Amino acid sequence: MEKRKLFYLECNLAGRKYHEVNDVWQELFIGIKLQLERERDNKYDPDAIKVVYYDIDGVDYLLGYIPTECNGDLAKFFDMGWGDIFECSISKITPDTHYENQIRLTITILNKHSQ
Repeated sequence: MEKRKLFYLECNLAGRKYHEVNDVWQELFIGIKLQLERERDNKYDPDAIKVVYYDIDGVDYLLGYIPTECNGDLAKFFDMGWGDIFECSISKITPDTHYENQIRLTITILNKHSQ
């Protein structure tokens, strides 16, 4: 049987404290799909990958970033035009801990043949 997706990476959402998570906190849940977007002009990280939530009306909220220690290879895939093979979802929410540990992300690679 062919897999529909393959595990790629698990990490915490970086920069959560500085972005728009609080604006949509009540809308976030385990399993919700988030968008990964390459940010080539980021002055702090040349390999920056944004984590964005789009609400039901299509309004986008920057939640944070993939941590710098995890984003190098992912950025290369995006730069080569393969960003659409990745799916990002929330795998854990822990509100009563440090900001950098509150949201855990799981990134998978989608099987284009089973879509």
